Amino acid sequence: MSRRPLDDDSETSRDIPLIRKFPALARIPRVALGRAPTPVESLESLTPDLWIKRDDLAGTPLGGNKVRALEYLLANVDRNDVVTTVGSVGSTHALAVATYCAALGAEARIGRWRQEMNPAAERVSERLSHMVERAPVFRTPVGAYAWAVRERIRGARWIAAGGSTPLGVLGHVNAGLELIEQIDAGVLPEPARVVVPLGTGGTAAGLALAFAIADRRIAVVGARVVPRVVARRSHVERLARRTAALIEKTTGETVPPVRGGLFLVAHEAYGGAYGRETASGHAAAKALHAARAIELDATYSAKAFAFALALPRAARGPTLFWLTFDSRILTAP
Repeated sequence: MSRRPLDDDSETSRDIPLIRKFPALARIPRVALGRAPTPVESLESLTPDLWIKRDDLAGTPLGGNKVRALEYLLANVDRNDVVTTVGSVGSTHALAVATYCAALGAEARIGRWRQEMNPAAERVSERLSHMVERAPVFRTPVGAYAWAVRERIRGARWIAAGGSTPLGVLGHVNAGLELIEQIDAGVLPEPARVVVPLGTGGTAAGLALAFAIADRRIAVVGARVVPRVVARRSHVERLARRTAALIEKTTGETVPPVRGGLFLVAHEAYGGAYGRETASGHAAAKALHAARAIELDATYSAKAFAFALALPRAARGPTLFWLTFDSRILTAP
């Protein structure tokens, strides 16, 4: 079942690739927050065989990859409900939760922790502080999680950090199947690999599972932007398996596993600290802005794009960079 979309350009559940593939999943509640399919564009002016998936345009007033998960995670949220989540002070996940809770008439309460800052993170933090009355900042994630537990005891609805649960990952499976439909329609050649920032792992897990469902040998490369304890290959693979189990339980159909070797972690993208700008990321972001007037953030997308930009010179076949950051964050009042 689906709720009324927030705008006339949003998809309803029966329109999306995930439901076309698994009609029984229409019984899982979803609210259409975003606009899809998001465009795919060539970046051949920068380097041959490089493409970009513009998930920065996935929603209004805010796009980015988190919109995909929130379509499922906020589906049962009613007006005047209270929703709580956690994230760093520059968390785009936290900002997306706050933005779409407001659109649905719900209240968001965000527990935050400190991070190494950059201009995009500063802007996100500023916007969150103005949007959310209850958004305390703690020294460490432990304090934020303890605060969130108390909010849940008081009746707040919980959304996990990054929205990376099997229910949220369904939105990213849908995104991956959307890309497959674009490939089959001739919008772009089938990429050998898709590069995406790797944080809590929901986007990477959903894409890898989607490509397995579609029987395509497309590798997902997670450019790690968080400490190893969070962004582990085993964590992403387990998240994909749990999401596959949810699909199987709901539909009664067998879902193929993610093939070995088709999910990889690029640890070299990290740069030593969450939120720390890297020289390669800065240079890559500058090149993309000069070529296409697309802005990246230093925490996630610039690091992943730097890795993607270098790949076509060393690897065979097209590379697709999945843009998860909406730069409207930087300019909105």
